[in-house]
Amino acid sequence: MQIPYKNIFDVLRTNRFIVIATVGCSALVCVVSILMTIKIHRESQNNAFVVSSKGDIIPLKVVHQRENLEVEALAHLERFHHYFYNIDANNYKKQIEKALWLSNNAVADLFRQKQAEGVYNRLLQYSLVQNVISIQSKVELESEPYKFKTVTIFQINRGSIIDTYELISSGNLIHVDRNFPHNPHGLLITDYFENTLRKLEDYEMSHNQ
Repeated sequence: MQIPYKNIFDVLRTNRFIVIATVGCSALVCVVSILMTIKIHRESQNNAFVVSSKGDIIPLKVVHQRENLEVEALAHLERFHHYFYNIDANNYKKQIEKALWLSNNAVADLFRQKQAEGVYNRLLQYSLVQNVISIQSKVELESEPYKFKTVTIFQINRGSIIDTYELISSGNLIHVDRNFPHNPHGLLITDYFENTLRKLEDYEMSHNQ
């Protein structure tokens, strides 16, 4: 009985085609992979870094973190100054208590000093109302603790008389654990100091024009 054999050349031709096809597919896959890698690398190089105003290369993640930190720091300072200075005879205890959650012993010492000077007694005695008009803060975010300077404009209503004052204060901010709702931004004011306080004689006139 004769066993049929395929022509050796047909077998070699088929094997050669399979090898060439396999090598070609592998080469195509490698080229596509290299091109995709180069594309992803270029996109990451373009999108992962930004140039600061000083020419420094800063990772985009760090930039976003810094932007978020600035927003939270300014909100924290506005919240504190509103609580500490927007007071009247009825609410000052609650307001001060809220402010103390946002700060350390420096503010607690300032509160006791104001108590000793009779600031809050005058609120009660004359039913004074102290309203904050504006709060403008600047924060240096290069390194922690973050230095800040705040200008607070507030008015003291004495019934028929309204006096306007400008308070410039300064201090530092440090990170602490967030505490909802008492300290939602996770920052704490330290080294707080009231630098200057002056009466604005022409404030009402300039804002009524």
